[in-house]
Amino acid sequence: MKTLKFAALAILPALFVATPAQAGEVFGGLYVHDVDTFLTIAGVEDGMDVQLGWRGDRIGKTPLQPYAFAAVNTSGNTNYAAVGLSAKFGKQFFVRPGLGIAVHTGSTKGYQIDGNGKLEFGSRVLFEPELGIGAQITDRTSIEASWVHMSHATLFSKQNPGSTTWAFD
Repeated sequence: MKTLKFAALAILPALFVATPAQAGEVFGGLYVHDVDTFLTIAGVEDGMDVQLGWRGDRIGKTPLQPYAFAAVNTSGNTNYAAVGLSAKFGKQFFVRPGLGIAVHTGSTKGYQIDGNGKLEFGSRVLFEPELGIGAQITDRTSIEASWVHMSHATLFSKQNPGSTTWAFD
């Protein structure tokens, strides 16, 4: 229940942002949680992340689009929510880099190898770079493979385990 409340509260601020009427888009996916990559000390937590989010229309004539999403871990591990900006390059086939700020329910202790089975991020607020590569199937439907990383970039402790998730939405 706590996890469900966290997800609802994480998306709530996006509902009150004052903007002109825009269509935007809703997205979601099932992500592999805590994937081991060269960017992380990972493989600590397990489960999948169920992600649901919103992406707004382009800001003016720029390719930038605001986004907000929340992810809930199916094994009761770290949940997180993020807001940021992404940019879509391409029409039929596209690349979508993004950068945001995330908050999470994991540990804020500095990283230590103690076998506790939980990620220790060193900070409640983390940077959230992401990258998506996809194809537009119809005017209203696309499919996308995406990578989401959370990290404090060693700003809050010497070691920075980070966390990476992968999905095919």
